[in-house]
Amino acid sequence: MNIQIIGTKKCNDTKKAERFFKERGIKFHFKDLTEKGLTKGELDNIIRKISLDDLLDKEGKQYKKRNLEYMVYDIEEELLNDPLLLKTPIVRNGNDVTLGYQPDIWKKWISE
Repeated sequence: MNIQIIGTKKCNDTKKAERFFKERGIKFHFKDLTEKGLTKGELDNIIRKISLDDLLDKEGKQYKKRNLEYMVYDIEEELLNDPLLLKTPIVRNGNDVTLGYQPDIWKKWISE
């Protein structure tokens, strides 16, 4: 397994995802979106499984702060330029990707 958790240290669901894998002794790589955003290649791999519209956190502080609900914009470009607009956590295991806290899916990954 090659687990990557993408999120922020302040996000409760990201913390729960980290705890899920730690409790099971599974190593993971954590990518903090406050320090570094996604590359175009990473985003392309994620949107093969999850739509751009689902990745955009329309309930988040950053979305409201930037008043994006009143603007026309390219979602992909905004997510690449401002990673705090992403819903978190994004958990990757090879080609598999989940969005949010998804312990049932992660348990399936472990048992495979």
